[in-house]
Amino acid sequence: MAKNTDLIIFGAAGDLANRKLFPALYRLHCAELLEDNVRIMGLARADMSNAEFIQATLESLQKMLGQDEIKDSQWQSFTRRLHYMQLDFVNKRHYANFKSWLVEKRVAIYYLATPPSLFGPISSHLNSAGCVDRLSRIVLEKPIGQDLASSRHVNDTVGQYFDERNIYRIDHYLGKETVQNLLALRFANRVIHSQWDNSCIDHVQITAAETVGIEGRWGYYDNVGQLRDMVQNHLLQLLCMVAMEPPNSLEADEIRAEKVKLMRALRPITGDSVSDDAVRGQYSAGWINGEPVVGYMEEEGSREGSSNTETFVALKAYVDNWRWTGVPFYLRTGKRMGEKLTQVVITYKDSPHSIFESGHTSGNRLVIRLQPNEGIQLEMVSKKQSLKERLSLEKRVLNLDFFETSKKDRIADAYERLLLEVISGNQWLFVSRDEIEASWHWCDSLLAAWYDKNINPKSYGAGSWGPSKAEILIERDDRSWYGSE
Repeated sequence: MAKNTDLIIFGAAGDLANRKLFPALYRLHCAELLEDNVRIMGLARADMSNAEFIQATLESLQKMLGQDEIKDSQWQSFTRRLHYMQLDFVNKRHYANFKSWLVEKRVAIYYLATPPSLFGPISSHLNSAGCVDRLSRIVLEKPIGQDLASSRHVNDTVGQYFDERNIYRIDHYLGKETVQNLLALRFANRVIHSQWDNSCIDHVQITAAETVGIEGRWGYYDNVGQLRDMVQNHLLQLLCMVAMEPPNSLEADEIRAEKVKLMRALRPITGDSVSDDAVRGQYSAGWINGEPVVGYMEEEGSREGSSNTETFVALKAYVDNWRWTGVPFYLRTGKRMGEKLTQVVITYKDSPHSIFESGHTSGNRLVIRLQPNEGIQLEMVSKKQSLKERLSLEKRVLNLDFFETSKKDRIADAYERLLLEVISGNQWLFVSRDEIEASWHWCDSLLAAWYDKNINPKSYGAGSWGPSKAEILIERDDRSWYGSE
């Protein structure tokens, strides 16, 4: 474990820091996974004392984790790590005060929980103030740009001051236990790995559905949309973990190289195929969990008129390589959906010949659940328990429920794993520049096709599973979305 480390959080009074970062750090502290001399500095524009910052952090933790989890002795020892300083991120002169807090020969980790527009100025001002050395690391939250050109600009700017090996780009899906388990499932089980190609797999589905709407971020989200917000990072990273070739080792460069090769093999969705293979949607008023909710254009902060921003995307994609030729990957993600759900579904091909006369003879599926309950289940066919029927079949499920089987060992939040890795200096769960650029290159061609063909979002009611065209996307191939057969 790394020693003599300072974790400096820019935006320490913000939503991400209070919802994710400080709860994760507190739990790492309680699990004794942080060395005693790891210091945590919060930087924000708010004018408050160190004591006020500690009290605000306590109240936030009590809200996020519950008061029962905050033990007095653990909290008191945690507060000895905490420091606060007021800082105007865009004012170069303010960084001199912060420089005086740093100690020579300690590793400084700068976590930028800020808008991406500040990544460049913060990096520049840190460097000008003498706060960057060869050991310094920087952590960047998504989105990194809004297209390939802007992502290159952000990476070029940050790269002037930090070596690539010291830049940690977060995609929090990679910190989830089940996503990491994909590596073990695929490459540590020969019975799975030997069936993992186009000779055995019929198709793959990846779904990331949210019941929430814009949550007060209309002004930001309307300039982004669901493709940029979810597909470009989360869904493409999941696709890479499912479809990439075996890396030579678990070293970061080996894993990243395989993901880049996979993304470069993704067949572009262009003007010739965009009408058939891509669906845009925008939610209208409806019902979520029995409560009425407004449509996208009635959300707080929305402007008058109309918007062409999608809150739902469904895609049919192909990976043009030896392993996956001919296997469709169906991706869908949306806000105000019928259920909060993230899962990967591997559907296997039917047996070429059946000797059975009745019951289920096909439909083997491997379902990998990321949320709400992490786990893996395998749908199998077995004999129906009956004296009346000689050899009738039925579908059974082998279920590995991480939530149930890990009650003694709580499943860590993704940010706990990611913070631990960045403090330890391990890059394997972080995204490389080449991955970012390859994913933007693919998404840019899809966005261009939408705009060139003037394809507008289809309306869908909140609480549904997206526009009807998303069902047609998969049903015309004689398939259906898992759970809606």
